[in-house]
Amino acid sequence: MSGALMKRLALLRERTRTLVDERSAEDPSAGDPLRGLYLSREHIGRMLEVDGAQQSVRLDDAYGSRGDPEGRLLRLAERFALTQLDVHILLAALAPDVDRDFESLYGYLNNDVGRRRATVALALDLVGLAPCQASARARFHPRAPLRSGDLITLDDEDRPLPGRALRVPERVIAHLLGDDTLDGDLPGSVYVQSADEPDGSTGRADPGTGPFAGRLGALLAAAPAVVHLRESRHGTGLATAVAAVHAAGLPVLRCDVTHTAQQADRVVPALLREARLLGAGVVLGPLPKEPEAWVNAVEQGAVLNTPDPTASAAAGVDNTGARRALPVVIFGADSFDPRWSPSGDVLCLDAPPDGVNTERLWHSHVGDAAEGFDLPATVASYRLAPEQISHAAKAARSLAALEGTTLGALHIQQGARRQSAPTLDRHARRVSPAVTWADLVLPDEPRTQLAELLTRARHRERVLGQWGLRTGGGRGHGVVALFAGESGTGKTLAAEVVAGELGIDLYIVELSAVVDKYIGETEKNLEKIFAEADRTNAVLLFDEADAIFGKRSEVKDSHDRYANLESAYLLQRLESFDGIALLTTNLRANIDEAFTRRLDLLIDFPFPDPSQRLALWRHSLTGVPCADDIDLDSCARDFELAGGSIRSAVVTAAYIAVGRGTPVTTEDLLAGAKREYRKAGRLVPGEVVV
Repeated sequence: MSGALMKRLALLRERTRTLVDERSAEDPSAGDPLRGLYLSREHIGRMLEVDGAQQSVRLDDAYGSRGDPEGRLLRLAERFALTQLDVHILLAALAPDVDRDFESLYGYLNNDVGRRRATVALALDLVGLAPCQASARARFHPRAPLRSGDLITLDDEDRPLPGRALRVPERVIAHLLGDDTLDGDLPGSVYVQSADEPDGSTGRADPGTGPFAGRLGALLAAAPAVVHLRESRHGTGLATAVAAVHAAGLPVLRCDVTHTAQQADRVVPALLREARLLGAGVVLGPLPKEPEAWVNAVEQGAVLNTPDPTASAAAGVDNTGARRALPVVIFGADSFDPRWSPSGDVLCLDAPPDGVNTERLWHSHVGDAAEGFDLPATVASYRLAPEQISHAAKAARSLAALEGTTLGALHIQQGARRQSAPTLDRHARRVSPAVTWADLVLPDEPRTQLAELLTRARHRERVLGQWGLRTGGGRGHGVVALFAGESGTGKTLAAEVVAGELGIDLYIVELSAVVDKYIGETEKNLEKIFAEADRTNAVLLFDEADAIFGKRSEVKDSHDRYANLESAYLLQRLESFDGIALLTTNLRANIDEAFTRRLDLLIDFPFPDPSQRLALWRHSLTGVPCADDIDLDSCARDFELAGGSIRSAVVTAAYIAVGRGTPVTTEDLLAGAKREYRKAGRLVPGEVVV
């Protein structure tokens, strides 16, 4: 038990002795046959025996000093703006919970041994006040500090106020006794984040936030307030909020609303009381679209310490500083909803999208283990929140340990890929890249443009964000490119190579799951895809993009008008897109010019010439058993096939050979090539049309 609390209980015991003496000057129970149901004066006297040192405690020393680590009572009084009378009531209420003797004493003073807690009347009697005094009675008002701060509760609702028993929640008692374990009413999604652990309960690393968080922290330190941070990029709001509260010199009490929305009525009071007890700033979010359940948290965060006119500076507590509110920072992707704070006493700000130095954060998590590879180049394409980086780094180390190898770039990429949101799977087909540059046969120009696309994807945050080259109008940090060329020229394969080089998954949008015959539904489906892709580290591929990115037409009927609205929506959405989107088309002329203007790159995939076709035949036959005299030159020279068709011809030849039980021969390849010609409706070289 802390020294300050012991001193105050000693004072309370002394005052209880006085009250007992006053009430039992004449003991009426001498010949009472029911004497065993209550305590005698002699018994009470023995319990009240205390040494002189305890009796001589000065009232001014009873709180403990500010510098005393045991001075929790003083800090609690300051943080909850308690008067000296409030502190006395609190101690009178908790005394039986820390010293069993008070149970008997209170039973005697209550004239009912079954009522072993202090009542309102008894708590006031112990300081010479009566429940009929308005100023004393006001300390039990629901809006008074003791009850609004959930420091005491009043039992026995059916009794008049003077007879109601006082109870102190176990969490408050434990705090005064030196226990900082979080309230049991708080779920696991609420945790404490001290100033030396800036990245949350899982990260324990410096998030590398920019100057904005420092300025906000200075503001919160000077004038604590409720702040709403709207994040345009997932994770920046939380990281900025945490860094700002730490910059204000406070630990963070973090509450993940997504896991506590159904428990708000129970969580909010315990959360705000816990913040007061610990002297922490509250970081709350992301707030749901229907915020009614959390209005209480936001409002109480703003007004919890509104000056109390009944507080007296002369009572022993300096209320000029005690009434300052602790900061409450809420964040989310949505704009501030006035329903979150009917009083409107909220400062609304935008969290800077480039406010987190992810490269620095990766280094803090990976450390010296990154010596064997280029960590900045490995993680440049990932847009992860600080806690996601923490999880990714931990997963990467676990993967390396499982394989019994040192941490490498591949482990980092696998760990980061697992942090991508999975909800894109509902509208797109996920492809884990399994091809590389070596699988792509292209002329120099498109290969150079693909390399530029990779550079844009990896460094868009630096160029568009840090260097300030993003244009206005709410444009995002996305990269959008169009791959144009005949069927089979390698457009989809190139998209997979791009995703593989970036170390992220490829999501091919299923048009059947997007296009809807009902007006407006297609746009809704596309918005879900774009919104999720903004938060996900993935390459989004619209194959056969002219189906939805086609040219707008002259409006002749309502169908044309709504089709043009769909195109207009796509034009606007591409500009605000923050991810990586690739469009492929066999008919470049069908793509609306307005779309091409918004593209970062337009890459033409030409039909392969004979030398490229020879390279494609050789690459497709890698690993396939072939006859020694196989003639690939004639296949490449005589059959004008694109890469996809060559691949299909090789598959056909392999089935012919395996059915025969021999290696693939030139005749097998020619048979496959001729089949591809017939499928396309073309005249097979050397065949005579009858």
